[in-house]
Amino acid sequence: MKQLAVIFDLDGTLTDSGEGVINCVQLALSRLGVPCEDREALRVCVGPPLRESFPWFGVPADQVEEAVAIYRSRYNTVGKYENVPYPGIRALLDRLKAAGVSLYVGTSKPEAMALDILEHFGLADCFDRICGADFAGTRDSKVDVLRYLLKSLPADARPLMVGDTIYDVAGAAELQIPTIGVTWGFGSAREMEEAGAIAIVDTMDALYDRILALEPGKNPLAMGHTI
Repeated sequence: MKQLAVIFDLDGTLTDSGEGVINCVQLALSRLGVPCEDREALRVCVGPPLRESFPWFGVPADQVEEAVAIYRSRYNTVGKYENVPYPGIRALLDRLKAAGVSLYVGTSKPEAMALDILEHFGLADCFDRICGADFAGTRDSKVDVLRYLLKSLPADARPLMVGDTIYDVAGAAELQIPTIGVTWGFGSAREMEEAGAIAIVDTMDALYDRILALEPGKNPLAMGHTI
C-alpha cells in the first residue's frame, strides 16, 4: 500500500501571515510611488508569487524586481514574524504523523524563509521536507515548487495537496495531484471548488477526517497519481 504524502501550503494554510505580507507589500508600493488606498485589497498578495502579485497593483514590469527587493528587505527581518500559526495546526500535524501520514511543505515563499518561519513557531520538525521557491526566480510558481518536491518523494508516495487558494489547487492539478481546500486562509472556496478541489473543509478536525478517509486505489482527479 502506498503511503499518503500530504503537502501543505504555508501562508493561509499553516500560518496566518496576512499582516506581515500586507505590511511589506504596502511598503514596496509606497517606495515606488504606486498608490493603493485599500489596504484590505492587498490580501490577494498572500500566497501567489510576488512577481505575479505586484503587477496587479500597477507596478511596471521593469520595476517588479525592485518591488520584490524592497518587500524582502522588510520581510526578512520583521514581516516574517508578523505571523501566527492557526489554532490547532500543531495538534493536527501530530495526529496525522501518528496515523502514519508523511508530511511536507510546498510553498511559493522562498525556501529559506519558510524554514525559518516554521522553526520559529516550532513546526519544522513535523515535516519530512520543507520545499519553497528560490531567490533566483527559477523556481517561483506553485507548480515549479511542487514539481521540484515530487522528485524527492519516495517512489511509493501518494501525494495530496492541502491549500487555501486557487493557486494551490491549479498548481497541484497541473501535476495530477488532488487538493483539499481549507477555508480559514485567504482564498475563495468557490474558486477552489471550480478549479477542481476534491473537498473543502472548514475545521482542523474536518481536514483530519477527510485526509484519513482517502481510500487506497482511488484517484479523485482521474489522472496519473493514485490516491
